Amino acid sequence: MNRQELVGLIKEKQSYLCVGLDTDIHKIPKHLLSHADPVFAFNKAIIDATRDLCVSYKINTAFYECMGMRGWESLQRTVEYIPTGIFTIADAKRGDIGNTATQYAKTFFDTYNFDAVTVAPYMGRDSVEPFLHFSEKWAIVLGLTSNEGAQDFQMQRVGDEYLYEKVIRTTMEWGTPDNLMFVVGATQTSQLAAIRQLAPDNFFLVPGVGAQGGSLQEISSLAMNKDCGLLVNASRAIIYAGNGDDFAVDARQAAQQYQREMAEYLSQAVSQTM
Repeated sequence: MNRQELVGLIKEKQSYLCVGLDTDIHKIPKHLLSHADPVFAFNKAIIDATRDLCVSYKINTAFYECMGMRGWESLQRTVEYIPTGIFTIADAKRGDIGNTATQYAKTFFDTYNFDAVTVAPYMGRDSVEPFLHFSEKWAIVLGLTSNEGAQDFQMQRVGDEYLYEKVIRTTMEWGTPDNLMFVVGATQTSQLAAIRQLAPDNFFLVPGVGAQGGSLQEISSLAMNKDCGLLVNASRAIIYAGNGDDFAVDARQAAQQYQREMAEYLSQAVSQTM
């Protein structure tokens, strides 16, 4: 999916919601365990309940890889079930030397046909560039994450800037706003405005809303740009909103709350530019 299509989808749905399918087989409703593929059965119900409310689905591959072949089969079935025209993200956080990075890129862009993959930039240019050589595909580089350990490296000073600022500034030289996004944690609101100033045109994937306590209002006011420029991810707050037979109904209600709030912020942004 190219940038124009993504921006158009956000405007059409009045949403920048990304639903995280971080599906833990130990947390899904018990009645699904009788299915041949319980994880896919759960994901299918969530997708059916939220497909008109979100613009993206993010699949955290760790929840699938841990189940071996069965998990990869569930992942593939899930990706294939997501409707055409919805932005798909492999949250795989890959990052390795160039020839290995190329194989990772082929895995997620060719074999599984994701639109984007998260990438760890620690090993530098040759670990990121292979992901930028695929037409209408995106690398989503870890910028400033929401976990406690972000303080260990990302928030350390390197000369007159933080390390995360150096990472974002340097990475922007390798790609363009048409193929490069950044992960910016929702709990890092004190840094959001500065990051938007540093990368005014790039999309941000923002995890940490909902279960991790990030504020959608703050994120939207501090980091939205003329194209919206945001994909705000909610995982547990949506997919585990309920755990009974009607879990998908509860998931839809949770997603609707996010979408309605997002529509309001998008409307406010439009009125401010008029």
